Amino acid sequence: MDFLKPRYIPMNRRRRIYEGKAKILYEGTEPGTLIQHFKDDATAFNAKKREVIDGKGVLNNRISEYIFNQLNGIGVPTHFLRRINMREQLIREVEIIPLEVVVRNVAAGSLVTRLGLEEGKQLPRSIIEFYHKSDALGDPLVTEEHITAFGWANPQEIDDIMALAIRINDFLTGLFLGAGIRLIDFKLEFGRLWEGDMMRIVLADEVSPDTCRLWDTRTGDKMDKDRFRKDLGGLVEAYTEVARRLGVLGENERPSGPVLVQ
Repeated sequence: MDFLKPRYIPMNRRRRIYEGKAKILYEGTEPGTLIQHFKDDATAFNAKKREVIDGKGVLNNRISEYIFNQLNGIGVPTHFLRRINMREQLIREVEIIPLEVVVRNVAAGSLVTRLGLEEGKQLPRSIIEFYHKSDALGDPLVTEEHITAFGWANPQEIDDIMALAIRINDFLTGLFLGAGIRLIDFKLEFGRLWEGDMMRIVLADEVSPDTCRLWDTRTGDKMDKDRFRKDLGGLVEAYTEVARRLGVLGENERPSGPVLVQ
């Protein structure tokens, strides 16, 4: 099975598997694969706030591709295979675990609201939180007891998820710091990858400024989706700057697409 040269099928001729707030999943070009399409939709507050921002999907695709390649390179198992074009990736089909795993390094967002902390305060240690993936319920915060009681994941899977989350956090903290960016917190999703009778937990979804809080180390400027949440403006410019600092975009390159990558 050759994943490197998949048969490309135009988007309007593919079977749609799932559509979320920021991405669409289509059937893949080979058995056991899907195509992940990044939309330009920006949403916040469980999609109560919504806008289409031209170029956002292209930037998230390119940044997430870069980060997943880096994680694959250090042996973190992921669903990512390759980028197909400026908006699409070929990924392995996995059984998504219905949890959002949030890793927090610095007080921000809902943690500040819930615990009365000062925004920007370094936490005593990194904190991992679990949220049940449910748009209807607003993705509520849950404990390991909830997760095991309701069968969303078993204790061994939780251990695997937490170990991967800590490893990813350690790596990404250094990666972003090298680009002059402070990794405040971020959201991860994981899935079960079945290979015959064998199953392993792998990183899924995306890692991008949509799913991370990123602050400039020198100025403290927000370089993530908080620019949309808080009506700060300049979202595409901030995402473009993240891409440039990571070496994903050249100095004079601007997000555009879709262009088929041969």
